[in-house]
Amino acid sequence: MDAAGCHGDSGGSAELSSPLFPGDRPADAPATAGTTPGGASAFQVSHGSLIPLLGSGTAPEQLLHTQVLPARDAVPGPWPEWADSRVVAAYQRLGVDRPWLHQVQAAVSAHGGEHVVIATGTASGKSLAYQLPALNRIVTSAEAAPNGDGATVLYLSPTKALAADQLAAVAALGLPHVRAATYDGDTEQGERRWLRDHGNFLLSNPDMLHYGILPNHAWWSRFFKRLAFVVVDEAHSYRGVFGSHVANLLRRLRRVCAHYGSAPVFIGASATSAEPADSFGRLIGDRATAVTTDFSPHGQTTVALWEPPLTDARGENGAPRRRTSIAETSDLIANLVCERVRTIGFIKSRRGAETIASITQSMLDEVHPELRGRVAAYRSGYLPEERRELERQLRSGELLAIASTPALELGIDVSGLDAVVVAGWPGTRASFYQQIGRAGRAGQDALAVFVASDDPLDTYLAHHPEAIFETPVEATVFDPANPYVLGPHLCAAAAEHPLRREDVDLFGPTAGELLDRLVERGYLRRRPSGWYWTHPESAAAMVNLRADGGGPVSLIDADSGTLLGTMDSPQTHYQAHPDAVYVHQGQTYLVEELNEQDHCVLVRRANPNYYTQARDITSVEVLEVETSVEWGDVRMHYGDVRVTTQVVGFQRKSISSNEILGEEPLDLEPRDLNTKAVWFTIPEAAMVSAGVAPDEIPGALHAAEHAAIGLLPLVATSDRWDIGGVSTAMHADTESPAIFVYDGHPGGAGFVERGFQRARTWLAATLDAIEACECEWGCPSCVQSPKCGNKNNPLSKAGATTLLRRLLRDSH
Repeated sequence: MDAAGCHGDSGGSAELSSPLFPGDRPADAPATAGTTPGGASAFQVSHGSLIPLLGSGTAPEQLLHTQVLPARDAVPGPWPEWADSRVVAAYQRLGVDRPWLHQVQAAVSAHGGEHVVIATGTASGKSLAYQLPALNRIVTSAEAAPNGDGATVLYLSPTKALAADQLAAVAALGLPHVRAATYDGDTEQGERRWLRDHGNFLLSNPDMLHYGILPNHAWWSRFFKRLAFVVVDEAHSYRGVFGSHVANLLRRLRRVCAHYGSAPVFIGASATSAEPADSFGRLIGDRATAVTTDFSPHGQTTVALWEPPLTDARGENGAPRRRTSIAETSDLIANLVCERVRTIGFIKSRRGAETIASITQSMLDEVHPELRGRVAAYRSGYLPEERRELERQLRSGELLAIASTPALELGIDVSGLDAVVVAGWPGTRASFYQQIGRAGRAGQDALAVFVASDDPLDTYLAHHPEAIFETPVEATVFDPANPYVLGPHLCAAAAEHPLRREDVDLFGPTAGELLDRLVERGYLRRRPSGWYWTHPESAAAMVNLRADGGGPVSLIDADSGTLLGTMDSPQTHYQAHPDAVYVHQGQTYLVEELNEQDHCVLVRRANPNYYTQARDITSVEVLEVETSVEWGDVRMHYGDVRVTTQVVGFQRKSISSNEILGEEPLDLEPRDLNTKAVWFTIPEAAMVSAGVAPDEIPGALHAAEHAAIGLLPLVATSDRWDIGGVSTAMHADTESPAIFVYDGHPGGAGFVERGFQRARTWLAATLDAIEACECEWGCPSCVQSPKCGNKNNPLSKAGATTLLRRLLRDSH
């Protein structure tokens, strides 16, 4: 975007005195919800106002589709008869005259002793649904208890920021007897002791429950004896390996509660998802009821699907390059900020969030210097005080725009935003709706833009809006029985309290066999009364909830010695190798040293005009076939594999154009991964008869593999970076051409199993995505992969379409 592309100046633009932006709004006033004297909404979004807002006087070629999500009227419900008058009055003081009907339904179920999950949209008031029964129990039980010390409540969220937000909401009610506080890694030691002895509404996270509370449950006996409710917020975020860990953690929690004589009711709050009762039941290890109909009001949202154009730039093998989603998103946000539209941009990567914020602010500095400092980045890895200050500035309006990783996708209260720009598909429809729901949270109309990235899934969705708006959201996928996850949790459970035979069923049907293996390997000791942890070290240290081994790595400024942030160990070979570019709060660093032994990375300030991307080589060995399906002479298998990966080099790529500026080798050790995979085998003769020439077979397999990896998130709650793949014209174990797609986590994460179950839908969408791309020979939007170790060579787009048609011919 140049200066002319930013509509309006500090005095506003007459050209944009549309229903979206009333002409009499003060120049520095943010666009917020409100009503005109006539009662109409002061914030209206329509297709007519969408075009000038995004920086063009006519509908640009990038705008492929607009979809209007209609406004929804509210349906209130009565306060439950059991709700204490003081609790009701506290909510009414805050402006909640009557709850929405879904809030009442969930609260009544939980009060009645049912495990319940409320799975409704963003800003639908899920907090009241669990706060009402929980706080009501604390208030009423405290007066009934002889010593005034009644029920306790444990609230769990995936992020510290969300817990802090909930604490503020509970404190605002000003209820008697409620002693609420956060308990996380930032809590001071003296306060921790007070909370154990006196707290009754504890706000924490899975990490603290695992490392700090359950291993020391004897100190928490008062709390556990009285535990009435466990709230699991943002339950849909517990997917993949992280979800598998949390599922076993909650089973351990239930077991400790039973040891102290309590049986708490679990209340889940989730974004809209498929089969929420089944997913939440699998998460907690018990049957659950779901409340899914949303009766809260919501303004109209106009959603635009936006595909960056192809450029004259050429990438690997001469493939055309699209303008990057980062550059396109930065343009859109800059245009919105120029009009004082409060905006949030979402992107999956830390680097992307930093880059969008930096580019957007640079453009604004040229056109509107008075907007300096009104745009920032937000992501995990920041220090707690940095994150909380950014959250405050976003709420207050000091920041007009923020570029965020999914850390702000969750239910942190940032009401008053007007627009959302989503750079690249966030992985699931549930996440997409969660993100676009961040605008219009106060009931006003809103704008959302999905900017497709160079990815087959993004291409498919941009050209198939029905796959977004007319298809049910995905089920949350995780596998609590993954032995690489379950084994360490069984050890941790035995350390908390010896495992009895009656405990085994709580951890699933595979737990008994796994316990025997843990005894054989010396982790546990079997006694007539059960299984015991007999080692001096902490069993909890065997479990890494959020990573795949190795623990967090510290990123340190080599000049000042300052801790900049952290990174999971498996990411270091890809993102923190020597000479990698690392971005933190708009500041760019080059990696000087990766010290894996001491778990630290030394970085130094620099200002390169490029970013870096690692290259790896991968091989797959079949260990065991669990199940197979025949589609004529095509066979599809699911089972155990060993994947060997080595990062062998990295490329320097231009930030503005993605042009490859250079490539350097790396000398890093290979890493083995035992995981789950789905693989397809097809005889060479079948491919040749379908029209794939013999010399085209490697390229056809390779291109189909790349595209299939990109489309797997359509049927599973995975991200492209959660999975990997390998293709070969002759695999040693299958003795035929093969395409492998595997989970990128030890023991598997459930993603490729879902792909195996829905293979026909998956491969049909893969074929559609390739055919929808307008490039001739193949590009990153269809068959090229950003993480290909073979430099995207060989690839055959035409061969991939022929191969996929042949794979699907006899499918059923």
